[in-house]
Amino acid sequence: MSASQRRPLPEFFGSKLTPVARLADGIFRTGIEQLANVAGAPRLVVVCGPAGFGKTTAMVQLRELYERQQMVTAWLTLDRADNDIPRFLASITAATGALNPDGHSDVMDTLSSETGPFALFLDDFELIQEAGVVDLVREIIDRLPRGGRVVIGTRVQPELGLGRLRARGQLMEIDADALRFTAVETDDFLRRRGAELSSRDLEDVVARTEGWPAALWLLSLALQRPGARLSLVSRLLVSDRGVTDYLSEEVLAQQPPDVRTFLLRTSVLRQLSLPVCQALLPQINCAEVLKNLERSNVFLSAIAGAEGHYRYHSLFADFLKAQLDREQPEQPARLHLAASGWYEEQGRPVPAIDHAIEGGDLPHALDLLERHASALLEAGRMRLLDRWFCAIPESLLGRQVRLATIAVWARCFTQGPWKAMEWLDRSGVSSSEDPVVRAHLQAQRPVLLAMMDRYDDAQHAGEAGLSNLPTGQTFADSALFNAMAHIVSVVGDRRDAQNFLRDARQSQSDSAFNRMYTETIEGVLDLREGRFREALARFRVAVASNARPDIYRHDSGNAWAGIFLAEAVYESNDLDAAERLLNVYLPMARNVGLPDHLITSHRLRSRIHFWRGNVDAAFQTLGELETLAHDRHLPRVVASARLERSWLFLMQGNEPASRDELLSADDPVVWEAVARQARSAHELEDHFIARLRFDLHFGDAADVIGRIDPEWRRGMSASRRYRVTKLRVLLAMAFYRTGDVGRATAELNVTLRDASREGFVRILLDEGAALAPLLRRVFSELADRTSPTDPVLVSYSQGLLEALGPLATEEVAQDFQPEGHPREELTVKEIRVLQLLAEGYSNAAMAEKLFVSDSTVRTHLRNINAKLDCRSRTQAVAVARRLGLIR
Repeated sequence: MSASQRRPLPEFFGSKLTPVARLADGIFRTGIEQLANVAGAPRLVVVCGPAGFGKTTAMVQLRELYERQQMVTAWLTLDRADNDIPRFLASITAATGALNPDGHSDVMDTLSSETGPFALFLDDFELIQEAGVVDLVREIIDRLPRGGRVVIGTRVQPELGLGRLRARGQLMEIDADALRFTAVETDDFLRRRGAELSSRDLEDVVARTEGWPAALWLLSLALQRPGARLSLVSRLLVSDRGVTDYLSEEVLAQQPPDVRTFLLRTSVLRQLSLPVCQALLPQINCAEVLKNLERSNVFLSAIAGAEGHYRYHSLFADFLKAQLDREQPEQPARLHLAASGWYEEQGRPVPAIDHAIEGGDLPHALDLLERHASALLEAGRMRLLDRWFCAIPESLLGRQVRLATIAVWARCFTQGPWKAMEWLDRSGVSSSEDPVVRAHLQAQRPVLLAMMDRYDDAQHAGEAGLSNLPTGQTFADSALFNAMAHIVSVVGDRRDAQNFLRDARQSQSDSAFNRMYTETIEGVLDLREGRFREALARFRVAVASNARPDIYRHDSGNAWAGIFLAEAVYESNDLDAAERLLNVYLPMARNVGLPDHLITSHRLRSRIHFWRGNVDAAFQTLGELETLAHDRHLPRVVASARLERSWLFLMQGNEPASRDELLSADDPVVWEAVARQARSAHELEDHFIARLRFDLHFGDAADVIGRIDPEWRRGMSASRRYRVTKLRVLLAMAFYRTGDVGRATAELNVTLRDASREGFVRILLDEGAALAPLLRRVFSELADRTSPTDPVLVSYSQGLLEALGPLATEEVAQDFQPEGHPREELTVKEIRVLQLLAEGYSNAAMAEKLFVSDSTVRTHLRNINAKLDCRSRTQAVAVARRLGLIR
């Protein structure tokens, strides 16, 4: 796609893709370059210091240095709005345009696959508080190819695993001490700015400012006034006020009246352009002032890619706003209102509403919301709407019953159904006779109740609302049909669910949100009935249908669809893509709090960590889930966290711990309800299946066979083929465990044929090492045939074996009979490596845990194999257990 064919980026990107700072009049910080040269080629560079310490300028210098070294660079200045994961992804996609000229490749893939050297700069990182965004940045750093690096500017140390990177020599740190100007740099800087001080004055200035770049910059401005040097420096040295406050006032006081007024009153704007400035200051010739300010290049910085648009340095903007509040406390509200009116005239409701709220003109904000909230609701802009509604007092919002009703939708899908229900009951809108409000209410009740796990109550509420359709409110009617499709898919007949989905499609008009809702529910039904390829396609469509095509890619749908897409992508064995989706959607799921989404998202993240050898992170994820469930009084989520912890212990071969967790997860009330209803989080993992798996590993496999048959029949009668496939995998493994190899291979053969047609993968691989011998035997039988009848099945089976890795390709350790002691005693460190190996840690994870390098871990493993006379990791663990070296 050529540049001319691409969609134009929204205006707000222009100010984010270029640094506000520049190298100050050619001043060059030699210390910064020396640090960069000593550091070599780090993965991460952290430039950290308080406000005004020149972090951005230092980053600009690094950028110029890297570009001289033929590195491609990309810049992104972050803001608080980037705590919204879709917005962050949109921002970083725009920033990496130099690496991604076609504009269609996934940004994570773009960065991880870049072959040439490059650097991604992220400024103002301290504004990022959302854990999901931090996780995305951590993933970017972890997946950087050779030659790639990330440079972060921040006021506080970021939570990015710096200790690990520091230990590996992959971190370069530029702190406040490194950013302070030395006496020589201060003298050079002031001379270049036209101010020459005596040695004594220079010493005094350095001592007073402590090399603070912002203070020196302001001092250089103030010193440009004729005759200011001696009096200014002497007054600075005895002033009790802060250095920047004092100097800022000195700078501002010397401006002509019209410039001073312009600076103060335009400080309320995030971006400055001639039309909006003139709207705020009709009595001033703003074109002339902007021209002079641009020529002086002191206060304003031009925004790249947005001709005629400017912004202030953040420190100076903060000072200007504070000064405006002190001098003219009545002006900010008036100016925000003027800006709001101008944006409204330009047909830009979002900044218009923002300025109305910031200026405290809530009636005007409500008036704008009355006109635009419905369209934003249809578009699925739930987070934006909720942010605005949270800024408006409930007493005021409650008087606007239609807006209050929209606030219920926004709160439901951002803060969760419990808070939405509280607001609905507290607002009093339930008593409204407005037909529009009534239409929304009869859809909201079943949606909220279903999201709260109260499906029986939800069904009754939904059935009551169906009798009043159609209402003429397409969003509400479609939402009710979608809600009923979801509800009856859990508690009722799948045919009824399909009928409701058909009605939802017919009534949803242009609502992107409801299209997402419909496709997601239909995808859930497809997956449950074993149509995996169709389900995966529907989930992709669902996520994309709620995206803004001018800004976001497919990653910008909401958590309702995103978690299901992550589950399907995980099932296809694309763990990298699943992890990226979870980084986006798990924080959203955590905020909304839907039990099935919480369970599924945390289970997936835990398993991805486990299969990659990060066992600590796997357990930590489940600990976070259980704590969250206790806090929100969600017993099903508590039981599910314990059930998954039992799976982790079982995969490690820890029978006692697995049994204890399984017993603690046995909440009869929870699992009886799950047995009656088809909850999406428990198609493959409920207490019944967990108990089968435990007994298969540690108990009576023959008994397992007898218990599977009736459950298999129930699944077939309900068309729950996804669950049936899992039961058949366990059944084949049970036959193999009892020694009935013929029935085991026959059963797995049939299962593999069905699974290969749809592309199921993890449903088999997640049974781990126990499946490997049987799978290897089936593959051998298929491959030994002179003319395979199904080459697709052969290829599929081979792919499973390759995915299992050493578990499937090496001789299992039990085939060997070691002597009663190793050839040579193992060291304490080697025994610890064996313990970690048995628990599932990868080489990299063991290195991090033991504070050694990867090569040291490999040396330990070679020594262990030699001492135990083993040929593989799997064999070494089994031999060590037989010898009692580890549990």
